[in-house]
Amino acid sequence: MRMTGRTLGLGLALALSAPCPPVLAQGLAQGQAAPNPPADLASLAAKFGAREAVRSISLSPDGKHLALVSNLSSGDEALSIVNVETGEQPKPIMRSAGSEAHMTSCFWPTDTRLVCEMHYIDVSTSILLGVTRMFSINADGTDIKRLTANSNGRSLYAAQFGGEVIDQTGGDTQGSVLMMRDYVPERTTGTILGSEQTGLGVERIDVTTIKRSTVENARADAIDYISDGLGNVRLYAAQPHTPDGYDRPMINWYYRKAGSRDWSTLNRVDITPSGRIGFQPAAVDPALNVAYGFEGKDGMSALYRVKLDGSMAKELVLARQDVDVDTLLRIGRQRRVVGASYATDRREVVFFDPQLKSLGTALGKAIPGSPMIGFLDASADENRLLMIASADTNPGMLYLFNKAQRKLDEVMPVRPELVDVPLATMKPVMFTARDGSQVPAYLTLPVGGKDKGLPAIVMPHGGPSARDEWGFDWLAQFFAARGFAVLQPNFRGSAGYGMGWFRKNGFQSWKEAIGDVDDAGKWLVKEGIADAGKLAIVGWSYGGYAALQTGVFDPGQYKAIVAIAPVTDLAGLVNASREFTDYNLVHDMIGSGPHVREGSPAANAGKITAPVLMFHGTWDLNVPILQSRTMQDRLKDAGKPVELVEFPKLDHQLDDATARTAMLTRIDTFLRKSMGM
Repeated sequence: MRMTGRTLGLGLALALSAPCPPVLAQGLAQGQAAPNPPADLASLAAKFGAREAVRSISLSPDGKHLALVSNLSSGDEALSIVNVETGEQPKPIMRSAGSEAHMTSCFWPTDTRLVCEMHYIDVSTSILLGVTRMFSINADGTDIKRLTANSNGRSLYAAQFGGEVIDQTGGDTQGSVLMMRDYVPERTTGTILGSEQTGLGVERIDVTTIKRSTVENARADAIDYISDGLGNVRLYAAQPHTPDGYDRPMINWYYRKAGSRDWSTLNRVDITPSGRIGFQPAAVDPALNVAYGFEGKDGMSALYRVKLDGSMAKELVLARQDVDVDTLLRIGRQRRVVGASYATDRREVVFFDPQLKSLGTALGKAIPGSPMIGFLDASADENRLLMIASADTNPGMLYLFNKAQRKLDEVMPVRPELVDVPLATMKPVMFTARDGSQVPAYLTLPVGGKDKGLPAIVMPHGGPSARDEWGFDWLAQFFAARGFAVLQPNFRGSAGYGMGWFRKNGFQSWKEAIGDVDDAGKWLVKEGIADAGKLAIVGWSYGGYAALQTGVFDPGQYKAIVAIAPVTDLAGLVNASREFTDYNLVHDMIGSGPHVREGSPAANAGKITAPVLMFHGTWDLNVPILQSRTMQDRLKDAGKPVELVEFPKLDHQLDDATARTAMLTRIDTFLRKSMGM
C-alpha cells in the first residue's frame, strides 16, 4: 500500500492558541545552549522560546465551561475544565504523554462530554508516519472511549487517519456527531466476516455509547466531505488515482440538492505548480442553500457562492484587486458562515453578519492596543462568545463576551511569559527588486528608537505557499529584543498576492524568489538601517531553503546563515515522497530540468562563503532530516564552516520550549560571533 499523501506544507504554521499559566516545557530536546550565555540572553530566550500556554480552547454549548488543552512543563498536555461562572482554577481531567502522543484539540458536542484528537508519529517502520486518533470523555474525566474505529486481525493495515468531525450536531440525534472514517479492507479468505470496504466514508457516532451508523459508504477516491451543520452531507470531493496508486492532479466535487440522496457534479479543480484552478468549496449554508468557496478572479482568489438547487448559479461575494480573499469565517456549533478575510498590510475582516460586524468594530475600539479581533467559539445560543484580541506588540488576550449583559471578561493571556516584556512594532514597507518590482515586507526595529546602522536579519517565511502578515511573531520579536532589525519579505513565490506573484512556486521560480530575498538585504543596507558587515539571514522550512540558496546566489552578502528544518536537495525531496500517494504532485511542484540542481543548496554548497548553523527535528514529517544531514556533509566536504543541531523526537515545528530556548540562545551567540559583535 502507499501511505496517505502528506500535504507538503513547508511553512512555519504556529497556531495562535489559548493559554493558562504555564511553566517551561522540559526534557524532549537535546540541543544545548552556548556555555554561560549572558543573563539577558538566557532570560529572553526562555521567555520567547516558551510555547503558547494552551493548545486549544472551546466553549460548552450552554456557555458555562471552557475546555483547555494546556502545554505542560514536561512536554505533555493536560485537558482542563474551567467553570466560567464561578471563576475557579482550571480542573485537570486528563493528561497525555507528549513523548508518545500529543493531545491537539477538544470541543463540546454536549454540555457534559468532550471529543478530542490525539496525534502521534509512528516510527515502527523505515518511513515516519503521522497518525491521528479521536476519543470522547466526560467533563469530569470519566468514561474515556475511543471514537476512531478499531482495526482487527483481518485488517490489511492500520489507518493513519483517525477521523475528523465534520458536523458537531449530528443532525436530529442528540449527542451525536458526523465523523469521517478511513475504511481499511480486511482479509476475506476463509471467513464471511471480512469487509472489502476501502476509502473515506462518514459515520454518525453517539459520543457516549459509541453507537455507529453509516451516513456515507466508503469511496476509494474520496478525500473530503462537507456537511451543512444540520447533520446532512451536502458535498464530497474525489481525487482519482493512477494505476500505481498515486494521486492525479485534479479533484472532482459533487453536491446534493436539499433533501436528496443523489449526487450531482459540481465542478473540477486542477492542481498545478502555480496553485489550484477552479471553484474550491469550503462550507455549505443551509439557509441560503449554497456552497461557499474560493476561485480565481482577475488573477486573485475571490469568494463565491454557488446555488445547490440544480441551477449552479454562481454569485461573487467578495473580491480584491490587490490580494487574495483567502479565509472564511464561521462560528457556533453549526459552523455558520459569518464573514471572510484577506490580508493587505494588515488582515482585514468583512462580516456578513451585521451584529458581529458592529460588535467586532466596537470591541476593537474598546480594547487598547489590540486592533485584531477574532471570534473563536460560541455557546449554542451565541449569547456568549469566546474571542481573542491581538496585535504586533500583543501576542493575544482571550476574552469571554456576554451579549445579554454587554460584559467583557478577560480569560487569560496567550503568552503569559511575555506580559511584561516590551515588544517592538512591526511596520509594513515596500522595497524595489532588481527588475523594478515592488516587494511587500514587514520591518521590525528594536525597542528603543535606534533605526540606523543596526545588526540586521532578513527572515524569509516558510511555505513556499504562505506569506508573512502583520501581527505578533515570536522569532522576529526575540531578535528585535536582542537589538536586531528584522525584515520579512513576501517575495515572489509567496501566497496571498495572486497567481502572478506566486509564479510557479518558490522552487520552480526560485531565481525570482531568491532574487527578492537577496534584494531585501540590499535594501536594508541602502536605507542605512543595516550595517553591511552585520547582515544575516534566518529562515525556517522553505525560509531555511531560501537562506541557504541566497548564500549560493550571492555569496558574501549575508555574513551568517541560519536554516531551521530546511529543504536543501530538491531531487531528494521528491524522492522522499515516493512511498506516499502525493508523489506525483510533489514531483510536479518541484518540476524537472536544470533548475532542480541549480536550485539545490546541497548541490552548490561550495559557493557558500558564510558560516552556516542548522537545526532539525529527527521526526520531521514535512522535511526529512536527511535534507539537513546532506547539507552538512556537502558543506564539510567543501571545507565550509557548518554546524547541525539535531533535536531527537521532534517534528517540523520543534514544538518544545527546551528546544526553542536552546535554539534561540545558540542562534544569538552564532550571529554575534559571525558578525564580530
